[in-house]
Amino acid sequence: MKKSIKQFILSACTVTLMGGAHSVSADINSDTETLLNWAENTYPELFPRHQATQSLDPWLYRFYPETGIYAGVNVGDNGAYVLGGPYGSNPTRVAGLAELIAQIIESGGNSSIPGCNTSSAPPGLLYTQSGNVVNISTGASCVALPTTNNLCATPQEPTATGISVLTTSTVNSSSFGGISTGSLGFNPLQSFVANGFANKHCTVHVPADTANLIINSNVCFDITEQSSGFVGIPEITITPPVTMNLNTTSTNVIVPDCFDTDADTIYNTVTDESWINEEGVFIPLGTSGS
Repeated sequence: MKKSIKQFILSACTVTLMGGAHSVSADINSDTETLLNWAENTYPELFPRHQATQSLDPWLYRFYPETGIYAGVNVGDNGAYVLGGPYGSNPTRVAGLAELIAQIIESGGNSSIPGCNTSSAPPGLLYTQSGNVVNISTGASCVALPTTNNLCATPQEPTATGISVLTTSTVNSSSFGGISTGSLGFNPLQSFVANGFANKHCTVHVPADTANLIINSNVCFDITEQSSGFVGIPEITITPPVTMNLNTTSTNVIVPDCFDTDADTIYNTVTDESWINEEGVFIPLGTSGS
């Protein structure tokens, strides 16, 4: 499976796209979007900025000017191709579209959408996007708690866009299962929600087509491991699994300068640098790879 997906990315060719406008089935359109969005989020070094899908018989394709690469689907043979750039000029059919979609779904990468980088999202998070509204859910299941509270990360950008965006996240509602607090009168996990999911984050160099996103989430997380520290405390009874149902809304607003905001954290998508707000002073955290 991994070999075939990697082959899809690394195989390369260049093809002359000919013909006129073409009407294709909704399934092919949808699967092509899934495939190309997944490729953008998983391999930003090859597909560095979200591009709109174009149609030119018999192709559905995207072109990435930064790398000179075409990626697309031939609707005649339902095959996926990677084209152009530094890899040569001979067309190469990598694999069937249905085969690649099945592999992406099996690998947990079927949630990719233009507005968010979902490559590090835990399996089970379901993403949909309509215009500038992103909806995130877990269906009827509870999934592992993500390592970050940013469920819709901005993809890293190869060049500066000059757009800074302040994202304000609010918790609309939350509830817990598997934990009883007796006569305490409060649930200590509520502070975990308030501190972890109600925040402000500012991003430097945001793509123009994602600057005005509204992100709604209605998710359930399994927090059994995170609640283990409450075992044995009087009045608190833990009955695994411990779950947290969370409903949040995040809104983006363009700002002149992230460092002139009250953001809790700042991230630069070009340099990969981060800062944290400590009593009104932004302290650098370095890069995510450091």
